[in-house]
Amino acid sequence: MPEAIADPETERADLLVAVHARPDVARPALYRLAEELALWTGPDAEPSRRLARRIGVPEAQLARALACRKGAREAAARERDRAADLGARIVTRLDPDYPEALTQLALAPPVLCIRGEIPAGAGVAIVGSRRADPYGLEVAHLFSSSLAEHGVAIVSGFARGVDAAAHRGALGRPEGRTVAVLGCGLGVDYPRGHAQLGRDISEQGALVSEFPCGVEPRTWHFPVRNRAIAALSSATLVVQAAARSGSLSTARWAVDLGRDVFAVPGRIFDERSLGPHALLREGAGLAQHPRDLLEAIGGQHFAATASAAAQGALENMEPEPPPGLPGAILAALPRGFERAPEDLAAATGTPIDRVLGALLDLELLGRAARLPGGLFRRV
Repeated sequence: MPEAIADPETERADLLVAVHARPDVARPALYRLAEELALWTGPDAEPSRRLARRIGVPEAQLARALACRKGAREAAARERDRAADLGARIVTRLDPDYPEALTQLALAPPVLCIRGEIPAGAGVAIVGSRRADPYGLEVAHLFSSSLAEHGVAIVSGFARGVDAAAHRGALGRPEGRTVAVLGCGLGVDYPRGHAQLGRDISEQGALVSEFPCGVEPRTWHFPVRNRAIAALSSATLVVQAAARSGSLSTARWAVDLGRDVFAVPGRIFDERSLGPHALLREGAGLAQHPRDLLEAIGGQHFAATASAAAQGALENMEPEPPPGLPGAILAALPRGFERAPEDLAAATGTPIDRVLGALLDLELLGRAARLPGGLFRRV
C-alpha cells in the first residue's frame, strides 16, 4: 500500500518540530525561522546569504534548518513519541489548539510541549522571589487560592518560593486550575523535588515548555519563559522581588502586551520589597486583596492607566546590558534610533552573521525589535 502523502500544513508542522529538536539550531534563530516559514519551506529554497538576510538569521542556521527537510516526518514522530512517553503532546504554531494568547508575542514559541490542558478563560500570573519569606509565601498562597475559587487560572513559573506557593494555592481548591511554564524541557527534575507538584499541576491544569523534552535549564531560558507567563495571563501580580528580579521581566512583558500589573507591598527594610514598591510608586495597581485582581480581569476596574504608569518604573529598572556582543550591540543602538544589522556590524567590528545571531537573542529577550525592512530598534 503506498504511503499517504502529507498535506503541506502537516509537512510544515513536522519540519518545525524537527528543527525545534535539533540542538545546533539556536533557539532565537528557530523563532525567526518560524515567523518566516513561507520564505524557506518551498521546494526551491536553498541556503544562501541573501535568503538568510531576508529572514534575519545567520546563514549557517538557515542551512541547518533546511537540512532538516529530509527526514522531518521521522524526526517529528520521534519527538512526539518522546512527549507521549511523558504523558504530554506537542503543539506547533500551525495547529488549531495552539494557545491564541501566545500569538500576541512578537516571536511566538514555534513548538510547545504540553502535559495536561491549558484552562480556557481568564488567568492571572503570580510571580515573585525564589527566596520568599513566610509573608511572601502566605500572600501568594492566599491570592492564588481565592482567585482559583472564583474560577481564575493561576499561571506561574514552577520555581521555588512564590511560584510554588501560587501553584499550591490553586491546587488546594477542588475547582482550582493552574499552569506552570517551565524553564527547561519536560522530563527534567527541576527544580529538584518538584516532581509531585508537576504531576498535580498536570491533573488540574498544565505543564508547558517551549523547549524540547529533556533539555536542561539554562540561565537564558527563564527570561524567555517569562514572556509566555505574561502572555497567558490577563494580569500579573508581583509578590516580593528584588530591584532586578526576573519577576520584573514578567511585569515588563505584561505591560508590553497591554495587560494589568499589580504589586503587593512589603516591609521597607526588605530587599524583596524593592521591586513591588518601585512598581507601586510609578502607578502599578495596589494589590491588598484578591478582589483587586478579580475586578481588574472582570472589567469593572481595568487598570490600563496603572499598567501604563508602571512602564515608567520598569524602564527605570531596566536590566543591566547582557554580556558580550549583545551588550555591545545595545550600546550601539540608542533609544529612538533605528539601525540596520550592517551598521551595527560596522559599529562593533563584528561579522554580520554574529550580529544577526546576537540581535535574535536581544529580540527574544525583549530588548530589541525588528522592524519592516530589516531595521532594528531598542526596546
